[in-house]
Amino acid sequence: MIQMGIYLSTPKTEKASEDGENDKLRYGLSSMQGWRATMEDASDKVPSSSIHAAHPYLDESTSYFGVYDGHGGKAVSKFCAKYLHQQVLKSEPYSAGDIGTSLQKSFLRMDEMMRGQRGWRELSVLGDKIEKLSGMLEGLIWSPRSSEANDRIDDWAFEEGPHSDFGGPNSGSTACVAVMRGNKLVVANAGDSRCVLSRKGQAHNLSKDHKPDLEAEKDRILKAGGFIQVGRVNGSLNLARAIGDMEFKQNKYLPAEKQIVTAEPDITSVELCDDDEFLVIACDGIWDCMSSQQLVDFIHLQLKTENKLSAVCEKVFDRCLAPTAGGEGCDNMTMILIQFKKCSNPNASVTNQPQSSAQPKLIEVQRKEN
Repeated sequence: MIQMGIYLSTPKTEKASEDGENDKLRYGLSSMQGWRATMEDASDKVPSSSIHAAHPYLDESTSYFGVYDGHGGKAVSKFCAKYLHQQVLKSEPYSAGDIGTSLQKSFLRMDEMMRGQRGWRELSVLGDKIEKLSGMLEGLIWSPRSSEANDRIDDWAFEEGPHSDFGGPNSGSTACVAVMRGNKLVVANAGDSRCVLSRKGQAHNLSKDHKPDLEAEKDRILKAGGFIQVGRVNGSLNLARAIGDMEFKQNKYLPAEKQIVTAEPDITSVELCDDDEFLVIACDGIWDCMSSQQLVDFIHLQLKTENKLSAVCEKVFDRCLAPTAGGEGCDNMTMILIQFKKCSNPNASVTNQPQSSAQPKLIEVQRKEN
């Protein structure tokens, strides 16, 4: 197979797929490299050519699903798939029942953990080879020590050593995460992966694509000393929020949420009801080709004849894949489809959690009446 710049001469259409369920839901997930020369993404449950993580039992009452879409390398997305859910579980807000705040803090914690010697080592291992990240010695790789158990994650930023001054990777990743406990669904998103709820056949976006031209994103970028050129941050990154990308987070006088690019997620909470059919989390390789409603309609059509949810994801990829290299349908593709078995709250609403002390904004999900 010949590589043509960022594209292959023939797309790689093999899929890495998985299905599972618990008493509340069942899920299917899949990833496909497509036309891209590399799959810069990762997972903790399926082969490394994927960018999703599924934990149908995060604890005895909670499920966790996430999509991490890497750019500039696969290490950051694999890091998130390996560690983000662990940080959610470890956080004090999670123990207190505040899932939204635990997600918010865990997104920001990823950037902290990737700085310093231990972060440098872990990123080196998660990538297939040493990449030219700031502070690395080319050709040298350290594997994580066997004593580095998950309960020592909080020590990372303070570990001394030859790379204790490593400022973090210049590659990055989106993160779109859905956590379900009972009838409550909490979505956290940073970047342009997207989470969509199907309610009585209508698509409802539970995340916002963080593009640089959005007014709030543009305002933060400019105030932090950045600029937007041809729709890209500082002329290079087409995202306004991401985990990693440390070159855009160098202002020592600003907090993490006010940097040119921030890992700060938007948080949306939903009370699920019997009208809710399924949830989709997918990377921008899907949304470049289909609108939220188009994807919901396509899934409904497929579910009439296909019971295996990962197979539905695979059919979405085949539908989106471009016939030739270049343009829409040529990106890596990843999707998680979660179908609800039951929920019982007849009064459902969507709440956007504020990023400041402002009062929460309540957005009623509009129901389509028969």
